[in-house]
Order: sequence, then C-alpha cells, then structure tokens
Amino acid sequence: MSERAWTADRALEGFESTTLPLSAEDDGELCATLVRRIPDSDVPIRRAVLYVHGFIDYFFQTHVADACAAAGWDFYALDLRRYGRSLRAQNRPNYCTDLAQYDDEIGAAIDIITSEDGHDTLAVMGHSTGGLITSWYAHRGARRSAINALVLNSPFFEFYVPSSARLQLAIASAIGAIWPMGADSKGLPRWYGESLLAEHHGEWSYDLRWKPLLGFPIYFGWVRTVRQVQARVASGLSIACPVLLLHAASSMLAAGPWDDAYHANDIVLNVAHMKERGPRLGQDVTLQEIPNGIHDLMLSRPAAREHAIRTTLQWLEQKVRTTATRSANV
Repeated sequence: MSERAWTADRALEGFESTTLPLSAEDDGELCATLVRRIPDSDVPIRRAVLYVHGFIDYFFQTHVADACAAAGWDFYALDLRRYGRSLRAQNRPNYCTDLAQYDDEIGAAIDIITSEDGHDTLAVMGHSTGGLITSWYAHRGARRSAINALVLNSPFFEFYVPSSARLQLAIASAIGAIWPMGADSKGLPRWYGESLLAEHHGEWSYDLRWKPLLGFPIYFGWVRTVRQVQARVASGLSIACPVLLLHAASSMLAAGPWDDAYHANDIVLNVAHMKERGPRLGQDVTLQEIPNGIHDLMLSRPAAREHAIRTTLQWLEQKVRTTATRSANV
C-alpha cells in the first residue's frame, strides 16, 4: 500500500490534511477531509483526539487542538462530506438522507489514526450535529470498539424551536421521505453567527464560504434523518465507552435586536433536551454544565471556554486511564 499523502492544510497554518475519497452521488464527486495538527516534536504519542464539527460548520478551532497537544494528545479533525474543506462546487451543502452515510469517513479516519498513525487510544469529540452523529456511530458503527471515550459539546438531541413551529418540523420530515432534496431556503437567524464573528459581536474569524452567516438551505431529507436518530437517542442507546456531555448553563431563543445575553446562553439548542437525553446514551455518562457557555462551548468567552477545555482534558485523563486499566485487567 502506498504511503498516504498529507499536505499543508489550505485553511490553517500548522496543520496538514489528507483527502478521503468517497463514492460519487447525483450531486457529483464526494470526499471527506481529515486534518491533523503537526506535532511539536518527533516523540511519538500513542493517544489521539478526533474532532467532528457541527451543522453549517467545519474545523477551525485551533485553540482546542493546541490545548489537546499540550496535554499529550495528538489532534485530528474530520470535515465530513459536503462540509468545509470537503464541499465541492456541485455538491448540495451539508446534505444527507441518512446519518449512517457518515460511517464511511468516520471509520476511515479511525483506521488512519489507529492503524496508519499508530495510536492505541482514541477519544472522539463531537459538537452539535457532530455530537448526534458521533453518538450514533459510537452506538452502532463498525469501528466503535476503537473509541475509548466520547466527548459531546452541546449535542443536537432535539430541535429548539417555538411550539408553533413543531408542526412545520413534522411536515418537513414527512416531505423528506418523498422529496429529500427539497429545502427551506430561508436560512438561519443571524444572531448566533454574529455572536461568533469578530466583525460583528464576537472574536472569531473563519471562512464564510464554509460557515456562512445565514447558513445554507436546510434540506428536508436532512431534517428527516436527524429527527429519526434523535428519536432513537430519546429511546436510549448502548454506547460502551465513557461519555462526557458538556452543555451551557441555560438556553434562550434569540430574537432581534442584539442582546449581550447571547454571549452567555445556548441560543441554538435547548440544554434541557441534553440533560434529559444524555443519561440515556450508555452506562457511564457524565453531564457537566459550563456557566456562561454558548452553543459551541469551545467558542464561548474566555473564562467559559477555558472551563470547557479544562473539564474535557481532566475528564479524559481520569476516564481513559480507568478504561485502559480496566481493559488491561480483563
């Protein structure tokens, strides 16, 4: 087998990436992209983190990678098909009709990290929709036994909409069964994006081609598969590895004009859904509230994001060591 080609990442300095080819579909060629942080030294590290982004998102959170590296973890991130680095001009952005479609790239990433790059300990970290996808994979994916710990950053376990919009969700889901490519083109409310972007009310800069302020069209087929998997989470999963679920302290539905409280609440999802459904993921689930956190806890204001990162790394040290010791004694 030829040696894998890693090239300098086109989005982030200090990172490199490799393309994972996937089977083409009706919207053209598909691929996923695995990104890794270039190590600071040649000393091999046997443990790694694999990060999976959320909806209308891609990996750009370099400070998370740096913190993991400082704690002794090699860091990888996966841009899923039709997202970020993997999005091609002819593709429908962020489209899918079955969350199990992502099994191919998740499994390939796990194989690269463990078999090709030689790591024997793997923690998977999923944000929002990435948290739903990774939970579903850790429950039933072919390579789930290679996952030693799962960290969920505000996982998307339920839609957060006013009660008046629940019927619209059900209708969109029903339409998705017969017309999956149909879409709501209205986009998303601008407030969460504005809370992040430095040119508005935030402190972050990222590629708006891959993470636009108003998002992409929301396809009915995507709504359908997300709701189906959310229903499975609600009925309970059997994730074998330890799970850490991080969530903000509170949520609020955003409505104009701008409110500084958006910097201290999850305005995308309802934390009550996470607290209710999180314990149903498996036998070893830890829920941790992050005061003043926002939806992507790792992009919160400094005190909250440092709390989230510190909590994650401390939990990993405890749980991965416990898991490794338990496995060695079996």
